[in-house]
This record gives sequence, structure tokens and C-alpha cells, in this order.
Amino acid sequence: MLTRRSWLAGTAGVPALSYAGLVLPAHAQTPRDLVVMARRIDDIVSLDPQHSFEYMGNEIGGNVYQRLVTTRNDAPARLVGDVAESWEASADARTFTFRLKADAKFASGAPVTAEDAAFSLQRAVILNKSPAFIINQFGFTKDNVRDLIKAADARTLVVRMENPTSPSFFYYCLSANVGSVVEKAQAMKNEKDGDLGNAWLSQNSAGSGAFMVRQWRASETVMLDVNPHFSGEKPKIRRMVVRHIADPSAQLLQLQRGDIDIARDLGPDQIKSLTGNAGFSITPAKKASLMYMALNQNVPALAKPEVRQAIKWAIDYDGIQKNIVSTTYDVHQAFLPANFPSALDDKPFSKNVARAKELLAAAGLAGGFEVSLDHSSGPPIADIAQAIQANLAEIGVKVTLVAAEMRQVITKTRARQHQMAIVRWGADYFDPHTNAEAFSVNDDNSDNARNRTLAWRSSWLIPELTKRVRANVLETDPEKRTAEYLELQRIHQQTSPFVIMLQEIEVAVARANVTGLDLGPMSDRTSYARIVKA
Repeated sequence: MLTRRSWLAGTAGVPALSYAGLVLPAHAQTPRDLVVMARRIDDIVSLDPQHSFEYMGNEIGGNVYQRLVTTRNDAPARLVGDVAESWEASADARTFTFRLKADAKFASGAPVTAEDAAFSLQRAVILNKSPAFIINQFGFTKDNVRDLIKAADARTLVVRMENPTSPSFFYYCLSANVGSVVEKAQAMKNEKDGDLGNAWLSQNSAGSGAFMVRQWRASETVMLDVNPHFSGEKPKIRRMVVRHIADPSAQLLQLQRGDIDIARDLGPDQIKSLTGNAGFSITPAKKASLMYMALNQNVPALAKPEVRQAIKWAIDYDGIQKNIVSTTYDVHQAFLPANFPSALDDKPFSKNVARAKELLAAAGLAGGFEVSLDHSSGPPIADIAQAIQANLAEIGVKVTLVAAEMRQVITKTRARQHQMAIVRWGADYFDPHTNAEAFSVNDDNSDNARNRTLAWRSSWLIPELTKRVRANVLETDPEKRTAEYLELQRIHQQTSPFVIMLQEIEVAVARANVTGLDLGPMSDRTSYARIVKA
């Protein structure tokens, strides 16, 4: 355990920075068994894996919890066991049996049991938070889930379904953060008003991953300690501190002077300034993560197909990429990210002011209209919002920018209270249906709908498209399935209220003595477990 005395020996009189109750001397190396990482973490709404559905919440979840099955970053299309040592499907593809490993333990020291796994999947359905649709889509409801998902014995979990389903698709869904295994005893010990421990788990943890949550302070710090009972290879560090530093220039300065070990949000200029410097390592990774603008169909003007098209033709995608995010994003305009199975690479839209004005006139809005745009107050999204405001002004659309912390923007879009909003979306599992469903499924547009997808959030009711998406996930012919996903993306590009603009290239910059950060294609696959600090 690090002590303040050992840490600060010889630093009397030196100004210090406080990291969630810990004190660091300014202009000094951080301790060898502790890593401090700078990252925007203002999107975290909850650390409960059956509630969290944001980038950093899921990243923390991936380091704190295990799932029945998962994927490795060097082969993301191949499933491997996490707490399950084996799994099989019945001949009719309606019953799935998992045999759990004998050595998996929670941070409390208790063994991971099939009852914990059953409880975790059940609570995802019963809580019905944002990620629940990943599990709900298999026909589970709060009324039937306890009968359909059960522990046969301490190490055997049995999941039954009313209808046959693709085994590989089901397994990929279980590999998402919502499939994390939570210790039932800890959750229920902290239950309040029937919430299955949700309030407590929003700021604490009960997992079997490499780390455990020591503390989370919203928009300030997440502190993780190593899980002493982790059954895998033990991390070489004892503590991970993730600091919220919104300004890339501040991240760069603190990285250069040794106050932090890793910076995750440097902009193109900051990254270029360190290129070739032996004191730092630069690691890029293309993410299955998209930046898009959501247009709420409850706004009459935005509900007009011609207006949606006009907005898509008004934006200078290439200019935004080149001038604002040249090293951290690529232009991408389909709901499946590049390098994802069945991804469409077509980019049908580019800035065309004349065409955009013609479309507005066809919609009866030749004089333009006024609309608000919610966005994160930090770079680069704030800069992109200003560029979009200028682009739309050229066609007569007056945009009022509404800046806030990202979690506030997310909360607003979840409540369908936005008009337009710039949001990011990362795939939840390595199958095309993950984004096809999120962006294209909404057959119940009521406020109390069970599956609150991105399409639902923007009030886009599309029963026919929904039907096609749901049918394709059951298609057994790989070529037919791929062809349909390509067509679905083309339809979506032309008709949807989503202006998909960019795909993320995540770049982590570390001091030369820090290695081993494993950036995943999805946020919950980024791992801290192999970080080494010389």
C-alpha cells in the first residue's frame, strides 16, 4: 500500500496536485506501482455494468468485471472463455449451457458461481436500463427471465429461449459489458427499494476482473485497485488512477512534466509535437466508434425527409476531418464502422450548398429554420459543433449551440429532449447486428418502450426497416446476410435522422517507461491489466 510518507519523501515545500485524496508532487515522476492516465471521463453515468452504456463507463467495466465469454483484441472475431470454460447449444438452438471455471473469484474472495451469472443476466432484464435491449431481444422479460435463466448447479448455467437463435450471435451479445458477472451477495447486501444494488454498484464494484473500483468522483477521478483474488495474470501495477482532464493542452503539459503517465485525448497538434521524441510512445488504434449527429423526429422541420438530406449535404466532412481531427478520426458515413463485418465504405455525401438549398426549398423551408444543437463542451466536439453551425448557416439554418458535459448530453438524448445532438456510439459486440439494431430498430415509439435504441431516442419509427433488421440476424447464409447488411446501410444513409460523420482513431501517448496499455476496438476491450511501468 502506498503511503503519503514514502511518496512525498524529499519533496517538502514542493507544490502538489491532489488525485482523489492522494497527493502528488508537481514536476515529479508518479510512483512505480501506480499509473495515472488522463482521459475525458465526463460521460460516465454509472459504473454498474447492467446500467453503463457510455465509453468510459464501459471501459472501466471491462477492467473490473468478467463475462461468460469474451473476445481478444488480437482476434476480435473469435470467442474465448472468460469465466466460462465451455459452452454449448442444443440441437434446436433454444438451450445454451455454460460450464464455469473453478478458479474464478470475485474481489471479495468469493468464488464466481452459476447463480451469480444467472442473477447478473436476470438483473439486466429486470432493471431494463439502456443496455438491456442486448439481452431483451432474445425474448426475456422481467416476468419470465428467472424461469428461463437458471443455475443447474454451482458451476453450470442453463439459458433457455422460447425461439431458436443463432448461437454465435447470442454468445457475442453475452460478451458485451451488459453481460458482466456481478457478485449477487454484494449487490443484494446493498439493495435499496428493490433496485438489485443498482445505486450502490453505480459507484462501487462487485466483479472478478483484474481491478476493483476504489473510488469514482464524477467528472474528476476514477481510482482502481488490483483485485487480489484475480484468477488471471496479476497486473504489475497496484493502482490505476484515471483523471478527468478535458483540455488536450493540459494533458500534454502534465504528460511532459511527469504528472501523468498516459494521455488519451491529445489532439492532432499535440500528437505531432511528440512524434519522433524518444521520451514518449504513440499508439494508434482504429475503433469501432462513430461520431454522428442525431436529429429528433419530434421536431417538425427535422421530420421532413428533404431536410434530413439537406443537412447531410450541407456538412463539410472532409474539412472537419482535415482541420480539426486529422489524426484522430476518419470520415465515415455508414452505421457499421470500417473493418467491421459487413461494413459499407461508401461516402455518398459531401458539402454541396446548392443541393442542400434545393432540398430545403422542396421541403417548404426555403427561408431556413432555427434549431438547437446539444454537444460536449470539450474538444474536439465543441470545435466540430461550431463548424456544423457555420455549415448549416450557409443554407439558412440557424443553429443555437448548447454546450454541456457529455453525460448531460447523453441523458438529454436518452430522454428524447434534444433537437439535434452530436453523440458518439461504440459497438457493443463483434457482430453487425449490434449497430444495425441500435440505429435501425424501433417498432414501439411510445415513451415507455421496452427497447430504447438510438432510433427510439430520435423518435424514428420504422416498422419495415425494423422487420428487415430482425430477420437478417437469423439469416444462416453468410453471403446473404452480408448483402442485406450492405443494403440496409445504403437505405439508412439516405433516409435516417442520423448524420454519421466520423470514425474514431484512438491515439494513446505514454511516457517511454510505461508500456502495455491494450487499446481495444470497442471501449470495454481496452485493458489496463498488462500495463508495466519501468
